[in-house]
Amino acid sequence: MSFYSIADFIKEYYPEYYSIETYPIAESVPIRKVKDEWGLLCNFALTPLVVNGVTFASSEELFQLMKFKEPEIVRRIRAGITMGGKTCRQIKMIAKSYEKAYRRPDWGQMILDAMKFCLMAKYEQCPEFRDLLQKSAGKYIVEDQTSMPKKNPDAWGVKADGNNYVGPNLLGRLLMELRDNGTLHYRLPNDTLNFITAIKKADEN
Repeated sequence: MSFYSIADFIKEYYPEYYSIETYPIAESVPIRKVKDEWGLLCNFALTPLVVNGVTFASSEELFQLMKFKEPEIVRRIRAGITMGGKTCRQIKMIAKSYEKAYRRPDWGQMILDAMKFCLMAKYEQCPEFRDLLQKSAGKYIVEDQTSMPKKNPDAWGVKADGNNYVGPNLLGRLLMELRDNGTLHYRLPNDTLNFITAIKKADEN
């Protein structure tokens, strides 16, 4: 199993989500850039979320920090410092620089539940996100990665293939599940949110 392969995690721990989906482009809502029409559905959209008294700038920041337990690593990532000591604004890239050495060992077993938790927090706290999600009713939601250089879309998205979008589309599927059911059910380890204590202590200093 590749250390960074989300697909391997899904195959082993979430087999019910392990599939390649096909959606007609004409019937789909594509998530591409934050500034686009459907950009608020993107995890990188600035939709502040408060969890246990701490504010996160986006659901992506919350999701990335959930990968770690060590207080100092959490503080460095939140401060925008990569493992090499350089500063960076891209939270996903900052977190990735620490993953090999510090990612929690059970991350693969909780990755989709962690995403569900983040999307639920966004759904409950951001009415604009909730309204836009409902506006997509009757359409397929896809994370369109067609412009990205990878040959195949990663586990979260799709790419255009003729008149269709094709790919695992995990983000789109979770968003549609949330839109259509009004909730996402998840189970997380008891220590999942312990990293927030480190953030609170850092904020107090």
